[in-house]
Amino acid sequence: MPREFPIGLTPPDWLVRNLRPQPAPPVNRPAMARAAIAMALPLAVGLATDHAAYGALASMGALSGVIGDTADAYRMRILNIAIPQLFGALGVTLGSLVYGQGWTAVAAVTGVALVSGMISTIGAVASVSGLLLLLNSVIGAGLPLPGPWWLAPVLMSGGGLLVLALALLAWPLRSGVPERAAVAQTYRTVAELLTACATDGYEDARYAVTQSLNKSYDLVLARRARHHGRSPELVRLLAQLNAITPVVEAAPAAHQAGRPLPPEVPEAVRHLAEAIETGYSGPTGLSIPAPADHTSRAVEQALRHTAEVVGSRSPDLRISGVEDRLGRPGALRVRAAGAARDVVLSADSWRYGLRLALCIGLAQVLVSIVPVPRSYWVALTITFVLKPDFGSVFSRALLRALGTVAGLVIAAAVLVQVPRGWWDVPVILLLATLIPALTPRGYGYQTAAITPVILLLSDILNHQGTALLLPRLLDSLMGCAIALVAGYLLWPESWHTRVGDRLADAVADTARYVESAFRPDTEGAARARMRRRLYRDLSVVRTEFQRALTEPPPTGRRAAAWWPLVVAVERIVDATTAARVHIKQGAKPPSDAEITQVAEQLRELSDGLRRIETLYAVRTDLSGPADSVLEPLRQEVAAARAITSPK
Repeated sequence: MPREFPIGLTPPDWLVRNLRPQPAPPVNRPAMARAAIAMALPLAVGLATDHAAYGALASMGALSGVIGDTADAYRMRILNIAIPQLFGALGVTLGSLVYGQGWTAVAAVTGVALVSGMISTIGAVASVSGLLLLLNSVIGAGLPLPGPWWLAPVLMSGGGLLVLALALLAWPLRSGVPERAAVAQTYRTVAELLTACATDGYEDARYAVTQSLNKSYDLVLARRARHHGRSPELVRLLAQLNAITPVVEAAPAAHQAGRPLPPEVPEAVRHLAEAIETGYSGPTGLSIPAPADHTSRAVEQALRHTAEVVGSRSPDLRISGVEDRLGRPGALRVRAAGAARDVVLSADSWRYGLRLALCIGLAQVLVSIVPVPRSYWVALTITFVLKPDFGSVFSRALLRALGTVAGLVIAAAVLVQVPRGWWDVPVILLLATLIPALTPRGYGYQTAAITPVILLLSDILNHQGTALLLPRLLDSLMGCAIALVAGYLLWPESWHTRVGDRLADAVADTARYVESAFRPDTEGAARARMRRRLYRDLSVVRTEFQRALTEPPPTGRRAAAWWPLVVAVERIVDATTAARVHIKQGAKPPSDAEITQVAEQLRELSDGLRRIETLYAVRTDLSGPADSVLEPLRQEVAAARAITSPK
């Protein structure tokens, strides 16, 4: 029987949330194999040619490639791995040029930190690029690298590109397979949503559908943006992805009815998923019971339309709904210019950049004044902890410290028991597989996997053995302390739930969606794009709130108080979509006065969220015909406005 903590020893909720491992997807065995080969092979070649230090540098570069090896689509792997390698090469070049130059090195690395923090706000690829730019500049400025100045960038970039080469080996045989698999998985999550319509698991299933749709649209549209002309395969995938939208829109109406759908309905969606994944085109042979009411009729009609599109050999985007639900991405040149302009003009990018530069600058000044052996580790710790787009600074500092301790225990066992030389190759081969295996479990697990690898490669370069261990622990703790004080405690935004502004924006967008949903002159495609963007924004808000829940009081407590409102806004969007489905099935449309009343209440709620830190009860003036199609929506809006903070 499990023992309970005494009341005085019960860990706080925010600490439990930080230490709890994240639900992880199935182990990515190909990624583990790529990590093992890409990190062990350069080291083996270096030992065979009597240049172990060169092999260690290439393995370090491969480590950065392994960290970025997270994309499913092959074209996305090129972006995720190759572009950051260019920034990494620039970083190590700049760092090595100022190595040993005192205050010049401090100023150079601090400037790189400013740029790194600013470009991190652009997107995922830019974030990893900024990380490697700063990471490698810190290594170059703090660690004597072998060979001429150009050799380290070449070796480290070569290691990262080796990961890319291994990741692209199957591209000729599996081109398009990741995109098809993503669209098929979206269909399966929709099947789970239909199964959960009358259960308490509906909210989680709906969120899973949003996440899956986001991923699928990102993969398909990103690939299409780089494809010259119209690819029949991409047209078909996009049409199939768009075709599931009416089924997703009908799900809130089914949930609102409170009656489970026949099991044949979700099973039919799974059958379509199999057809998509295998590339089958032809009659799908759906067997769906006759609808019993207008709600099940809406699901049945949407599903038959979906089956028609999936079974078509050459679906036409103009027929199947069939414009891009989120819009086709612009040309890369246009997006790059827009991103650069936003970085320069954005207050957030400057704030993040200055925050990171302040901490890196303090670390560099500290290790310049106080003799710290291999002092680059302090700045490395800050680089990983304080990346502003990586989540809670407090949580990452805590997990970094714990993960470092666990990694040092592993490294100590290896350094003591395993002799240096060729035995390093099988050790790196084994430890490298742990990085992609443990990274999805959380940042602490990733740190525990990466730390022994970096320490072993560092030992090959400087031959300090177990003497590395205690200084690395102290350096990590110093880096965490600087990040917590200069990057967290001294910034007022750390103590306030800034997610309230994002939620207010989502509520304002919901008001616009309510108005457009019942306006007869709004095109169906435009309405669908608005709904998709709104669900995507709400998923981002949900993620931000979940991060805020890991903060210590008062931030975490405030986020916990606001969390029910996040769910309430999602339910408002669902109720709006369900009302639209009912109207399509013959229900009487609401009056303009009803629509205006609901939209105004939502705008008042949005304005109130921007002005307050603590939720309080808001008077709700919502009335209308009891049999109106908007009655469930009015109830959801009233519930959202009646949410109060805990006493």
